[in-house]
Amino acid sequence: MILDTLANATSYEGLHPSFSRAFAWLSTFDPATPDGRYEIGGPSLLAIVQHYVTAPAAEKKWETHLIHGDIQYVVSGKEFIGYARRESLAVKTPYNPEKDAEFYEPPAAPCSKLLLESGSFAIFLPQDSHQPGVMVEGPENLCKVVIKFRL
Repeated sequence: MILDTLANATSYEGLHPSFSRAFAWLSTFDPATPDGRYEIGGPSLLAIVQHYVTAPAAEKKWETHLIHGDIQYVVSGKEFIGYARRESLAVKTPYNPEKDAEFYEPPAAPCSKLLLESGSFAIFLPQDSHQPGVMVEGPENLCKVVIKFRL
């Protein structure tokens, strides 16, 4: 897991062949872009634009992905993303290869909460279970882009 701001994105471009294109796309992102999925580098590099309202942690799911990693970038607003090691959680919904997702029961032990604010991003790999969309002080409108990069 990596947490940083888009201003430092060039530090991570060498970690994956798609990161240069992904961060370039994010740096020119127009917040007026409608919600939806956008191919930004063929089918192995997708941007998912989302507008939603954050909610209490109890209402949000814990997830991992095996085929794709995530770059979760907050355009406006702020949210917590829960973070825990995948092996520390009990499976709630087994892996679905069509959705590239597995869902988990909430952690029994304390876990980390990452604060993402406008201009910040987090990178999650298959070992990184995450719980996006958690409210910070109360429900808040959020504009977010999730980049899905093929591992």
